Amino acid sequence: MPEQDTASQNVMPGVNPWLIAVAVVLPAFMEVIDTSIAAVCIPYIAGSLSSSNDEATWVLTFYLLSNAVVLPASAWFSLRFGRKRFLITSIVIFTIASFFCGAANSLVMILIARLTQGAGGGALQPISQAILTESFPPEKRGLAMGMFGLGVVVAPVLGPTLGGWLTDQYSWRWAFYINIPVGILAVFLISRYVIDPPYIKNAKVGKLDTIGFGLLAVGLGLLQIILDRGQQDDWFGATWIRWGFIVMVVCLMTFIISQLTRQNTLVDLTIFKNRNFTVGCILIFMFGAAIYGAVTILPLFFQEMMDYSAWWAGLAVSPRGLGSIIAMPLVGILVSRIDTRLMVSTGFIIFGTCSLIWSMLTLDISPWSLTWPFVISGFSMWLVFVPLSTVTLGALPPQSVGNGSGLYNLMRNIGGSVGISIVETVITRHQQVHRTDLARNLSGSSTNLQNSLQHFANVYTPMSGPLVAQQQAVARVGQELSRQAQYWSYVDDFRYMALACFVCVPLVWTLKKVRSRGPVQGAH
Repeated sequence: MPEQDTASQNVMPGVNPWLIAVAVVLPAFMEVIDTSIAAVCIPYIAGSLSSSNDEATWVLTFYLLSNAVVLPASAWFSLRFGRKRFLITSIVIFTIASFFCGAANSLVMILIARLTQGAGGGALQPISQAILTESFPPEKRGLAMGMFGLGVVVAPVLGPTLGGWLTDQYSWRWAFYINIPVGILAVFLISRYVIDPPYIKNAKVGKLDTIGFGLLAVGLGLLQIILDRGQQDDWFGATWIRWGFIVMVVCLMTFIISQLTRQNTLVDLTIFKNRNFTVGCILIFMFGAAIYGAVTILPLFFQEMMDYSAWWAGLAVSPRGLGSIIAMPLVGILVSRIDTRLMVSTGFIIFGTCSLIWSMLTLDISPWSLTWPFVISGFSMWLVFVPLSTVTLGALPPQSVGNGSGLYNLMRNIGGSVGISIVETVITRHQQVHRTDLARNLSGSSTNLQNSLQHFANVYTPMSGPLVAQQQAVARVGQELSRQAQYWSYVDDFRYMALACFVCVPLVWTLKKVRSRGPVQGAH
């Protein structure tokens, strides 16, 4: 907005804008890294807190849920309490919650801490971007946003690798404790160098739409609980899930009606009349599901199926971030020169192809066999995120971009939660189906079965005697059968992710071509 541009010329008089950049990039970096650092720790969290792996993945989905709920209200909190004060408060909440995540001694405790942490982290990225934009003169904003973008794409590189190293060398708890010194440093720098611009200080805001906020929180909360508990409780076979689903639908429908019929609402849903915005939200929902699904199950595959340590699992998937770093400057140049729809559709095709490659992996691969697919998938992520946010939000009037950015990121986070729940359900359900199918091939007269039993019996006989060795051989064949069934359930997940990406390609071309106005919020 023009008044923001005018104000930004003297927002921080006498302060080096690069000090401000460091101050606001730190919390954004901390928030992004926390979406991936816990992924490699899931088996260790599950073992430490006496829960299953699918229950431990709630550590990821609960974070995304509370993060999503706060996003639409972040603009109101910034104007009501001051952007600097709200940013510092968010960092303090995030940092304290990180401590309780690390100190948790039960699944319930860590989930409550992750909910709080997600609430604190929800506004860190959009507020940091806004401060960074206003702290630099127009001719240097591109360079400043490049620094912000670099921090955002480096975080997914360091997240799994750092989380794995900390888990192996110390404990999974240090994957959360590491946020404490970063948070303290960020609070110090922001307190010292960041000042609210006049239009923030003089802003007059109405009351928070507590009705809309409450309906959204309850509706999304029930959605997340159903997604997380559905597999364990047989989905709609459970009475409480059926009732929870009804209440969820009522809350979300009432929220939509309230936002369309009342004044001073939490969000402006009329922007969904814009075709680009609606289609863009659908696409980022689908891509969020695929991306977060991959981020969740790839480290699990390496640890559960190939016995990698957390450090090696994180290292194996880290090339994804390298691809994003390579793509970032290239996409920044191309986004204003070629049709963004071509870039987005290319990104979906490439990521879908990488998912198909992952579906063809075997249990005998080396750690570096998938390096190039990971690099290319990271490249494709940036091909989707930046151009899609440009074509989605670039079609909105300037005064609607902030509201649109909150809803757009909300859809991305909900998509991520849905994706994580789907891949976990597929692994559990399809493992049972594949085990049944594979067992049909193991009839008593099967040559392969007899050869395997004889092989294992020969291995165990010197240690336990012929009779016990036969029993151990049968048990060993059963374990291998379960392992193969689990492997094929991972393959199914990768194929579904590929299918979801390919289905999105024709939808991309229903978007109207828009002229880029430069970087917009919501690129990540």
